[in-house]
Amino acid sequence: MTSARGSSAPTHRFLTRILHAFAQLFLAVLLGWTACPLLLSAPPPDPRDSLNLDSKTQFTPRHYPDLKTWETRKAVLRRQILVSAGLWPLQPRPPVPAHRFGKTAKGLYTVEKLALETLPGFLVGANLYQPAKLSRSAPAILVAHGHWKQGRTHHAEDYSVPALCANLAAQGFVVLAWDMVGYEDTRQLPHNFGDIPEELTWLFSPFSLQLWNAIRALDFLESLPEVNRFLIGMTGTSGGGTQTYLLAAVDDRIRAAAPGGMVSAIFQGDDVCEMAPGLRIGTNNVELASLIAPRPLLLVAATGDWTRNTLKVELPAIRSVYALYRQERRASAAMIDAGHNSNRESRESVYAFFQRTLARRFLYAAPPKESDTLPLPVREELLIGDAMREKAAATRAAIRAAWRAMAVERTAAMSEPQLRERLAALFHVWLPDQVTTVESSAELVLLRTDTGTPVRAKWASPPGAETAGFEIIAAPDGLACAECLRMPAEAAPARARLLVETYKAASPEPPFRLERATFHRSLLSERAQDLLAAVRYVAGFANGKPVVLSCSGPVRASCLLAAAAAPPALPLELAGGLDAEATAGLAESLNQPGIAYAGGLPVLFRLASRGAAAAETAATMGK
Repeated sequence: MTSARGSSAPTHRFLTRILHAFAQLFLAVLLGWTACPLLLSAPPPDPRDSLNLDSKTQFTPRHYPDLKTWETRKAVLRRQILVSAGLWPLQPRPPVPAHRFGKTAKGLYTVEKLALETLPGFLVGANLYQPAKLSRSAPAILVAHGHWKQGRTHHAEDYSVPALCANLAAQGFVVLAWDMVGYEDTRQLPHNFGDIPEELTWLFSPFSLQLWNAIRALDFLESLPEVNRFLIGMTGTSGGGTQTYLLAAVDDRIRAAAPGGMVSAIFQGDDVCEMAPGLRIGTNNVELASLIAPRPLLLVAATGDWTRNTLKVELPAIRSVYALYRQERRASAAMIDAGHNSNRESRESVYAFFQRTLARRFLYAAPPKESDTLPLPVREELLIGDAMREKAAATRAAIRAAWRAMAVERTAAMSEPQLRERLAALFHVWLPDQVTTVESSAELVLLRTDTGTPVRAKWASPPGAETAGFEIIAAPDGLACAECLRMPAEAAPARARLLVETYKAASPEPPFRLERATFHRSLLSERAQDLLAAVRYVAGFANGKPVVLSCSGPVRASCLLAAAAAPPALPLELAGGLDAEATAGLAESLNQPGIAYAGGLPVLFRLASRGAAAAETAATMGK
């Protein structure tokens, strides 16, 4: 068995890249026209119409001009990972309950059966490998397994977790290996849960739970008296490689990382535990792995899988980030002439890396080789079996309830700025710093300078000397909305009215697909982005006068989202307020992945009301 993934050739989206390049060139030209609108006979094309990213898209790595720019981006990406997992902001955590099931002596090391209770009633099977003799606290390694059939107990020529862990322990490391969800001893949940609405709204998914399990595994390992908590590394291959770079990206307690077989510009991972809504919007595995900088990093690559370009594409891109810290040599790679693997040669590159970076041995000597005489544990010495099943009694519903309770507790402890920051990060909506104006013969085009996305608009009632406020109007029929163009008599002298056409305003939200949601905003979010572009445009000359968002049909939910995500200093309000009639039907439109984790309608109402008490319906809706 070579791999549970199989091989897949990367698809090079040539046409998409050409269109994107055209949009970027177009934007660059427009940036010189900020003060003076450009007259066009037709609106520019919308780059969203040609955007079609997936796990097999070929990405071009980004390069950053200076450390300050990168550190700002780094903070955004770290938050993006944790928000996509339903874990931001991380809260203080109690010690991990650990159930022990016996230890076996294997000569130079011992191996113990463990179950970590990462949520009340949810147990994760694990094995703790330790050197047989320890005179002082030792460096430690977390080992995350990949999608091979037998998980943490899988032992074959091309992939062996027991060989990796046993040799590391014999070399002086304390090692912890644990199950993916749905593997070996950890079967209270299947590997592909999280596919029902109740779970999606709380971001209760394999991706989320596995990142949480990795955090708790690190918490446990760090707490052991045998472990030097300042010398902890992590490694894993395939799906274990994904877990490695993600945990190391968000947790600085990982001092050195060696992800295998997953840091690639041509493949991002296609298992359910490697994808989450919003996770890779605007980013990819290469950039996410760069978050490990400036800590030591080893990319374990292979000529026969999607990491085959590591030495000429991924490593140079990541080193360009390390160069900002003047630490290029801390990023390295091992290229193995094999298929997708964690074979002996790959494992030996990992041994040498951790000996060099954590144990600081073999700096000038030959690197360690895998022992041919070291006894390896057999499967029965690693599995807990019936004893584990007797303790792991919580049902899927009970585990989901524990996850939900953790999210509710997190929300209750958050400040209003944190709530707004999380909401904006979850839906990927924000107020742009700048909007340029393009004029055609009959309308305006508002162009966001951060994303290059255009918004068609026209004044139904332009501002004048007596304008007391502004109204931004969005309807499903866009600029063709005849009703929107009628001026209410009482509003005529006081309010300028801008009609906007949000992206695919009349289209229903398509059925949820995890891979698409991983790389693309929802229609709800795209429309909210367009409304915030209009808010930025109007606020530029409103001089503190009130701005009202007035929406109808499917766009109403995006109005609420835009108002909630907008900075509280803006004098922004929703037409009709937040009473029961104005908000009827919003719950269904806002039934998006993560909405319950973000606090649901009560939090959206609270933020959209600019800090004032929400209507009585806000207290009861969304519970």
